[in-house]
Amino acid sequence: MPAPIPFNRPCFVGHERAYMQRALELGHISGDGEFTRRCHELLRAELGVGAVLLTTSCTHALEMAAMLLEISPGDEVIVPDFTFVSTANAFVLRGAKPVFVDVRPDTLNLDERLLERAIGPRTRAIVPVHYAGIGCDMDAILGLARPRGVAVVEDNAHGLFGRRAGRPLGAFGELAALSFHETKNFSCGEGGALLINDERHVARAEILREKGTNRKRFFRGEVDRYTWVDVGSSYLPSDLLAAYLFGQLERKQVVLGARRAVFERYGRELGDWAAKRGVRLPEIPAGCESSYHMFHMVLPDPDARTRLIAHLRSLEILSVFHYLPLHLSEMGRKWGGRPGDCPVAESVSERLVRLPFFTDMTESEQARVIEAVLGAPL
Repeated sequence: MPAPIPFNRPCFVGHERAYMQRALELGHISGDGEFTRRCHELLRAELGVGAVLLTTSCTHALEMAAMLLEISPGDEVIVPDFTFVSTANAFVLRGAKPVFVDVRPDTLNLDERLLERAIGPRTRAIVPVHYAGIGCDMDAILGLARPRGVAVVEDNAHGLFGRRAGRPLGAFGELAALSFHETKNFSCGEGGALLINDERHVARAEILREKGTNRKRFFRGEVDRYTWVDVGSSYLPSDLLAAYLFGQLERKQVVLGARRAVFERYGRELGDWAAKRGVRLPEIPAGCESSYHMFHMVLPDPDARTRLIAHLRSLEILSVFHYLPLHLSEMGRKWGGRPGDCPVAESVSERLVRLPFFTDMTESEQARVIEAVLGAPL
């Protein structure tokens, strides 16, 4: 039996080891060292955003966004129903009520057509998620949010270096969050970043990230000592992690090229099979440039998905489903979620399967997956 094929496999794409060794030699392995600075500069230049702050996770970047917006009890925050719990939880931690909105059946992004009726007098923020690295309709979302004074925070955990209408994802909202978790296109094991597109937030974001102190100002020589000036927490990743991450980020084109090749081969070789069996493959709308984060399929019914996953597992190929609808979770029900509230999310969550997808996937590994899918008893 050939070696098992995992769903995800972290890989080296450049000088990660050498940069981590260099960080050790520099003698600064806590936060905000040389490689953190280099990651900040690269991301700021590539994305055209005002400021970048690496964080220990995307979750923590979202928590910082909630604090910067001064989200408080009684506020409402609109989130897509089909997303990871952090999208909502970061704001719930500040006392906000999550308002779950259904997703589009084509891209599985927040359905902008349902937004207007979800916005109320207590709405403080909208948090669109660029699912699978396909950009949401940000013009429509911003067009509804801005006249009402509602902030937009992009959860761009999937979409680094994806684009919509020529603009990088993460550059539309007042704030945005990135993920560098092991499962993401660019990784340091665990990590994230806060993107700041409104300069009013920069100074306070530095304080929140440094345990509520003005330590950054002290190191820049702007104050003669640093002290506790605000709320905050410890959101700085080690510079060792930043060194690993920089080795990945600087190989942007290699990573995106490899992932695009895997994505397009799946689409090309499974297209006819899918059309004959009522299986929906990913769609990239006009005007969108994908980050090629994953390759997912929506099966015709839950039983077909169960059979496919079991068939692949029997061949030592790991495929997985994705999110459960937030409104039907134990926490979501506490906020009033009921079956039928978000029918697209409810339907898709029972039928979606993700195929193995990673940057260094070999042609022979992908050929095995494709052959197994084509032979699945659906």
